[in-house]
Amino acid sequence: MRTPALLIFVFGLLSKAINIGPPNVRPVKLDFTRHVPHMLELVKGTHLPSTELQAAKIGPDNTLLTGMPLSILRQLQNEWTTSFDWEKEQNSINKYHQFIANIDGQDVHFVHEKSGDPNAIPIILLHGWPGSFLEMLPLVDLLVRDNSAIASKHTSFNVVIPSLPGFALSSPAPDGWTTSDTVNIFNKLMTEVLGYKTYAVHGTDWGCVVGYDLYDRFNKTVRAIHLSFLPFTPLDTEQLAAANITLSPREVTQENRYLEWASTGNAYFSEQATKPNTIGLSLYDNPVGQLAWIAEKIISWSDPRQGTGPSLITHNEILRHVSLYYLSQSLISSVYIYYQNPNGFTTNYTKAKTDAPLLYSDFQYNVFFWPKALVETVGNLVDYSFQEFGGHFPSLDNPPALADDIRKIGKYWRTH
Repeated sequence: MRTPALLIFVFGLLSKAINIGPPNVRPVKLDFTRHVPHMLELVKGTHLPSTELQAAKIGPDNTLLTGMPLSILRQLQNEWTTSFDWEKEQNSINKYHQFIANIDGQDVHFVHEKSGDPNAIPIILLHGWPGSFLEMLPLVDLLVRDNSAIASKHTSFNVVIPSLPGFALSSPAPDGWTTSDTVNIFNKLMTEVLGYKTYAVHGTDWGCVVGYDLYDRFNKTVRAIHLSFLPFTPLDTEQLAAANITLSPREVTQENRYLEWASTGNAYFSEQATKPNTIGLSLYDNPVGQLAWIAEKIISWSDPRQGTGPSLITHNEILRHVSLYYLSQSLISSVYIYYQNPNGFTTNYTKAKTDAPLLYSDFQYNVFFWPKALVETVGNLVDYSFQEFGGHFPSLDNPPALADDIRKIGKYWRTH
């Protein structure tokens, strides 16, 4: 489990379609099959309370006021051992070309899928927590294929999806590591390992922290960025008024959703930013505990219509994500991103030192909210789109809409 215990498939010559050059890159596939029986044994043997406490509460729109409900956790626990099939999920994941590159001593796990279009735009898709590279996989086929009906002359992408340090098969971040170091190795991944002279970025959650820093610091190579989250703390009502920003009724609802999260929904942030080892060790060999900790966020941060329409957020999807965390033993190392980056989301709004276009998608049920007037202050904003369906995980909540918004990069793409 983790990279040393993984069964790594070395194919010899890499596919001509995936030209990655340097010898420090090796193909990999997930192979956690032998660890699944132990995981399922623990899941089945976990005893939950017989009844919910009377004080436990669930609010409207799946707001889990007192945390993960016993009824949902018990249902997920049962499905994990009766209907969920990790082998099937693993085979599905392994259809994508995955690699590990050693960059500056760090193993970086990534997916690389290329379009057949010689004019395809290279793009790096950056996930957050409690996401993983799995979060971005629904975008691959949508972005790799050419769809000239949506954008301008450049309409397809060469897609790269790295796992952040400490996530999935990427090495844990060493002591003193910050997202600035991640930015350095991800730029090397794109330019030195994969050989792209210029590329675009999409990021959300912690992926937006890394992505925005790439956009700001590597402004000669990053020539466009699309975000659905910002690395800046949203303003409260008084701060918005002081900035002369007036909200529409719909935006007031979104702002109130953020204020509610800031008041009652960020306890996990404090725990992971101050005592990551405690939560990491508590849940280390406890798959149902990891399920409760992670599923609560996925459910409460997503569109309440999850699992309907374009949403891929079903119980099976939740179990797939939690299984990867457990089987890769990466929950403990993933939460250290909060501890090592206490100022990852800053109150100091600054404008990126670049003229490259910034595109932003505002999904109605995201837990954070930034009006257009705020987004304009941090970069060269050329497009601000509102999406009525979707929440904090848009690549799972509404992948077609997110892909369409990302594809707009083609309209503004310039390599210099």
